[in-house]
Amino acid sequence: MSRVPVGTRRRMMRHPRGWIAAGFGAGFSRVAPGTVGSLVALLPWWLWMHALPPAEYAALLILAFAVGIWAARWAIRESGVPDPSIVVWDEFVGVWLALWVVPPEWPWVLAAFLAFRLFDVWKPWPVRWADRSVKGAFGTMLDDALAGLMALAVLYVALAAWPLLRPDSL
Repeated sequence: MSRVPVGTRRRMMRHPRGWIAAGFGAGFSRVAPGTVGSLVALLPWWLWMHALPPAEYAALLILAFAVGIWAARWAIRESGVPDPSIVVWDEFVGVWLALWVVPPEWPWVLAAFLAFRLFDVWKPWPVRWADRSVKGAFGTMLDDALAGLMALAVLYVALAAWPLLRPDSL
């Protein structure tokens, strides 16, 4: 992720694609925009996404990914930066993937958030491969989607194992 040139923020603020790419303003944060974007993404999930049936949730994720490519393509062109730090819609999609199976209870939401941020920052394979090899708007979205899928897998296993680990089940 790269810093954006002077004037880019102003252009992004004036265009709907800029607002989407910047996660409705979260990407305008001068400190840790990816983390801020991930935190802001929790709000729509908490308010209504967690209650969606699985098929609707999947459709929303696919739509959000496609909209992210559309918005990121514009932001990349406007900024002249291959993966501008102001683009945080990819974090939204990654967090929403990580949250897919968790119940709306704060410890699980926190675990999903932390797992996603871990995989997004650490970039284990295949996240690192996507980050380095897949360019453009699709690449911007793909590495965070893969980090979200990895977090989803970890949380799925944790949720399955949780009943076995509770003290009353021993």
